[in-house]
Amino acid sequence: MMTTKKPKAVAGKIHLKWVVSAICAPVKQKLVVKGLGFTRLNQVIERPDNPAIRGMVAKVPHLVEILK
Repeated sequence: MMTTKKPKAVAGKIHLKWVVSAICAPVKQKLVVKGLGFTRLNQVIERPDNPAIRGMVAKVPHLVEILK
């Protein structure tokens, strides 16, 4: 008897929006915004909801917002 593999539970997703320009932000904060995957202002992206992404968002709460 063969057993089939069950698909893993889909992890939660988080929607992020880049709302404030990073022009006057320190270089580290610019790199965090780039690391999240943003390429332009007012862009909405979807990322997995995990501690790594939450930590990145916590470093730049004045530049990005979490959408519901």
